[in-house]
Amino acid sequence: MGLPSLRAAAWALRRACGPWTPRLGPRLLCLPPMAGNGEAPVPVGTQQEQDRKGRRGWQGTARIWEETEQQAKKLKSSEDGEQHRKLPKRKVVLLVAYSGKGYHGMQRNVGSSKFKTIEDDLVSALVRSGCIPENHGEDMRKMSFQRCARTDKGVSAAGQVVSLKVWLIDDLLEKINSHLPSHIRILGLKRVTGGFNSKNKCDARTYFYMLPTFAFAHKDHDAQDETYRLQAETLGRVNRLLACYRGTHNFHNFTSQKGPREPSARRYILDMFCEEPFVREGMEFAVIKVKGQSFMTHQIRKMVGLVVAVVKGYAPESVLERCWGEAKVDVPKAPGLGLVLERVHFEKYNQRFGHDGLHEPLDWAREEAEVAAFKEQHIYPTIISTERHERSMAQWLSTLPVHDFSATAHAAAGPGTKVPRALEGSDGDGGSD
Repeated sequence: MGLPSLRAAAWALRRACGPWTPRLGPRLLCLPPMAGNGEAPVPVGTQQEQDRKGRRGWQGTARIWEETEQQAKKLKSSEDGEQHRKLPKRKVVLLVAYSGKGYHGMQRNVGSSKFKTIEDDLVSALVRSGCIPENHGEDMRKMSFQRCARTDKGVSAAGQVVSLKVWLIDDLLEKINSHLPSHIRILGLKRVTGGFNSKNKCDARTYFYMLPTFAFAHKDHDAQDETYRLQAETLGRVNRLLACYRGTHNFHNFTSQKGPREPSARRYILDMFCEEPFVREGMEFAVIKVKGQSFMTHQIRKMVGLVVAVVKGYAPESVLERCWGEAKVDVPKAPGLGLVLERVHFEKYNQRFGHDGLHEPLDWAREEAEVAAFKEQHIYPTIISTERHERSMAQWLSTLPVHDFSATAHAAAGPGTKVPRALEGSDGDGGSD
């Protein structure tokens, strides 16, 4: 029953009760005088009964009005809740940037508060901003949450993309960011198709690895500290070695828990190169960029680590070729500090939906200035400051001599041991999308 109907019922009941006052109660009913009796009419019931009936009539009417008011309040509250539930809930993607220092990776560990992740802070901000229900924060599957890349412990991102369903409330980005620490920012939001999955729809991912250039200083005849400056000849050799990763290869030696015959160990690298060095706070740095369809755990850090070992003179160049075979090769893993997810790519999605008049292409061109500002404010300073104070690269470089780059599973097996036949076509095909 709506509010107008309740009010009408109350007024009808009041009219049925007749005139009344709080003191006198309802109008008294009188009997006509009896025949032959000239006395005045006598009221029905005693005065006490009449007063009791009067009070009962007043209390009944007051109760009707109280119930009517309660019904009105309940109706208004229900309408407010219904209005919140009727907010459009749509599939969107968020462009996320964060500094990974102090976090145990991107992916949330449900039920574990010991290791804090980026998604712990992100989901908490989504709930507190009011764009998802609280139970969606407890079970992320309810909001169809998916990250584009699962970054490791200490790894940062300038262009991570997550997809999820949210209520499109006003000032959504501002409200989410107001509940996030300054080193985690939502830089953009775009509507996508209902079945969009940021991980499955991603064609490629671009990472960069920032490291001090003394990592390329030869172990025998170069300075091993921040006074070192990268020469053009050494940079050319670095890029020649990095180019060996291009194409499709069997990267089982660049990750853990992957056998040489597992199809998932084969990955396609579109490009990998080192940019010109630059100086920050008196120390020279360089940035290695790599673009690939997908990467396995620790793959990029091992790709960088092996090239550094070769350039410094700890490993022969031939070790790169041996890594594609089935033999197990000892590949060092560079520190996680300098690794940053820079960008994710959705070329096929953009071709199909980016210009359909309903959806925007996922290229984030308008957000490039904010991305660059975040890197300058939070990512680069963290890498530089941490390297200066903790010397993570210098400490890791001191472990390279303990690696045996000539040892393989073939040598360890000994004579007479049957070794599995190498995979055919494990070399890069040099193709492109």
